[in-house]
Amino acid sequence: MLRVGLTGGIGSGKSEVSRRLAALGAVVLDADAAARAVVEPGTPGLKRIAQTFGPGVLRPDGALDRAKLAEIVFADDAARKKLNAIVHPLVHEHMRAAEQAAVQAGGPDTIVVHAIPLLAEGQRAADFDLVIVVDVPREVQIARLADRGMPAEQARARIAAQATREQRLAVAGIVIDNSGTLADLDRQLSEIWADLRTRPTSRTT
Repeated sequence: MLRVGLTGGIGSGKSEVSRRLAALGAVVLDADAAARAVVEPGTPGLKRIAQTFGPGVLRPDGALDRAKLAEIVFADDAARKKLNAIVHPLVHEHMRAAEQAAVQAGGPDTIVVHAIPLLAEGQRAADFDLVIVVDVPREVQIARLADRGMPAEQARARIAAQATREQRLAVAGIVIDNSGTLADLDRQLSEIWADLRTRPTSRTT
């Protein structure tokens, strides 16, 4: 198994890269999807969040009100650290189990890509055989978030809450410049995939 960490700032296009890597044959494990799964109604994760931040972060149906929680944690570093302390270990456990299942199904040559937005923040680079960073300038991030309907002030706050561009690049084994067209992205990924398939699968547990 080759364990690849994939990261990038908000608005960098990690999801697009993930979809294309999956189409090429990688098993992609999405930390965002795992983060949603571990706080579903009835989970210990959601119970701890409600205990920590109060019942106001729950919707009337008992599900997590993500918008309300985001308002709290993106305006308060201490609150964000509390949330990360709850969610990150649960996400790690969830993805580890999914990785083991993928290798059992696909065999020892499986290329497993862990898509982790906060890989640099969590100092997780050493957990992987290789880290791929999806990189775009800050101005591109803000423009893409604006296209999704996010106000510029909120976009800047989200970006500021993440690792800096320099911090992400410092842990990169491969950098994808995703500021161009989808055709540009496909050309890069074709080369990267060929490279990944030649790398030794050194981690098996």
